[in-house]
Amino acid sequence: MSKKILILPGDGIGPEIVAEAVRVLNCLRTDFGLDIDLDEALVGGAAYDAAGHPLPDATLELAKEADAILLGAVGGPKWEPLDISVRPEKGLLGLRSGLGLFANLRPAILYPQLADASTLKPEVVSGLNLMIVRELTGGIYFGRPRGVRELENGEKEGYNTLIYRESEIDRILRVAFDIAQKRGRRVCSVDKANVLECTELWREVAIRVGEDYPGTELSHMYVDNAAMQLVKAPKQFDVMVTTNMFGDILSDAAAMLTGSIGMLPSASLDENGKGMYEPIHGSAPDIAGQGVANPLATILSLAMMLRYSLDEPALADRIEKAVDRVLDQGLRTPDIHAEGAREVGTAEMGEAVVAALRECD
Repeated sequence: MSKKILILPGDGIGPEIVAEAVRVLNCLRTDFGLDIDLDEALVGGAAYDAAGHPLPDATLELAKEADAILLGAVGGPKWEPLDISVRPEKGLLGLRSGLGLFANLRPAILYPQLADASTLKPEVVSGLNLMIVRELTGGIYFGRPRGVRELENGEKEGYNTLIYRESEIDRILRVAFDIAQKRGRRVCSVDKANVLECTELWREVAIRVGEDYPGTELSHMYVDNAAMQLVKAPKQFDVMVTTNMFGDILSDAAAMLTGSIGMLPSASLDENGKGMYEPIHGSAPDIAGQGVANPLATILSLAMMLRYSLDEPALADRIEKAVDRVLDQGLRTPDIHAEGAREVGTAEMGEAVVAALRECD
């Protein structure tokens, strides 16, 4: 039975990088028998321009019907003057909450060919293979009450609420432990339990869940120390699990350890393994339309899709091997370019990955 994949190109460089990922999907369909049907819809600023809302009802319905979703990126300065309720990012948050995508998986893997592209010394980052598990539908991004109010003296005050239920913490910790059992069996839970009662509860639940995984080591780290340790000694980590906001920040920091944020995919999963897959970089409006964006994170997001939602691990491996081969060939988009490599654009990189797909054993 065909699997339904919804394509959401989004804004900025989104349409360019997604086009190369679709090229890969079509190759898998025609050359390797992947049984899929593709549909496409609007989200983010493009959806606001066309329909007056960053997440039209039609898009959300298609997303609910799909087996997996591929997203490019949303946002850009064009839409920043809009009211916060209809900015492009609300489309992304609406998809996460509307689909129950509570578990965000963000691997930070340094390809050996890109060790020199990292801003850290090669000996610090060589061999890096870290998974950050970020809670995605709770915490301060969704907590209520929230808003901006005027005080009696006329001064404005902004406020947001950090809130987590035990059940929300429990389920994301179990995702992290389940992943760790297939990796190095080490989970580092990141919180700020010394000053935030909400994350004091987080630590309490983490300890309780950890008792169900006796073969996996659990450690705890305050978020400020975790940020420092990511830069100081990132290879000490196997799986990090944390709140929505902390995970947002730490995963972007981890991205630069790998040489470029343009190399990192992500998966956002519900309780049944249905997911939305996207590169963790933004819409990069400054380079949109120039054909220079790195499509590899989007293509690697397909590998995660095949592994976590479509039950096609062999094809996932094939994509990752193809990306590795292309890097071996010395092809680099501008964000990862170094002396001695050949600089290519978005489309040429996508073409090279498809060629490598067909050549990989």
